[in-house]
Amino acid sequence: MRGRALKLSAPRRLVNDLMRFSIGVPRVTVQRQMDLGSLLKARKALHTKPSWTVLFLKGYALLAAETPELRRAYVKFPWPQLYEYPLSVASIAHEREHDGERVVLLSLIKDPEHRSVAELEALVQAARTRPVLEVKEFRRALGVARLPTPIRRTLMWLGLNIGRQRANRFGTFQLSVYSGLGAESLNPLTPLTTLLNYGLIGDDGSVRVRIHYDHRVMDGANVARALERFEKILNGPVADELGGRAQNATVIEKQEDQTG
Repeated sequence: MRGRALKLSAPRRLVNDLMRFSIGVPRVTVQRQMDLGSLLKARKALHTKPSWTVLFLKGYALLAAETPELRRAYVKFPWPQLYEYPLSVASIAHEREHDGERVVLLSLIKDPEHRSVAELEALVQAARTRPVLEVKEFRRALGVARLPTPIRRTLMWLGLNIGRQRANRFGTFQLSVYSGLGAESLNPLTPLTTLLNYGLIGDDGSVRVRIHYDHRVMDGANVARALERFEKILNGPVADELGGRAQNATVIEKQEDQTG
């Protein structure tokens, strides 16, 4: 049957290259059913509610700060070794429209563990709403995607395998979620050490949370313990930060009522 040939766009070439390097990663998944009732309650108390993506991002960054394995990467240059970073760089997947096509592009947030939820929300929203070519990571990735294939893939290999450059170019962990569309990704691919995603969040705060990890860097028991700790961080420090915001908002409202 006669069809038509479609030329690969720059964003599609970019995804193809990422998948090429991701396929070689021996990836394993560990899942935990979580009860995020405390976090859900703290979020409901806010007039302006931060996205769940940002809350999971903040919690995972705090988890990585106390779990060195989550800040490590398997690199091949100048020889195979593990490289540990002093802080995290989050890589967040966004669906954007570019040149009439829906494309997936990755933004980076450095040191998310030391940023407030409000600051993280602003950074994520900027990556979602600013013109594509005004976002530095998007512009750089699309520029590389237009290079000839041998040059493009050589640059990507070097970026993934030179320890000092890897986090700056690709991040230390990735967050990719479809739950806002009513779906879950069960087998996502990434060249990074870990990818975090989660399913639909129930009315009672129940949710399935998964860490997809590079088995060359860590083992399943490490990840299972990390997920247990992650649940406590989300219901503890992250929920507490939201509670502090709610209290501040209440104080401000009372002061405005008194002065009004």
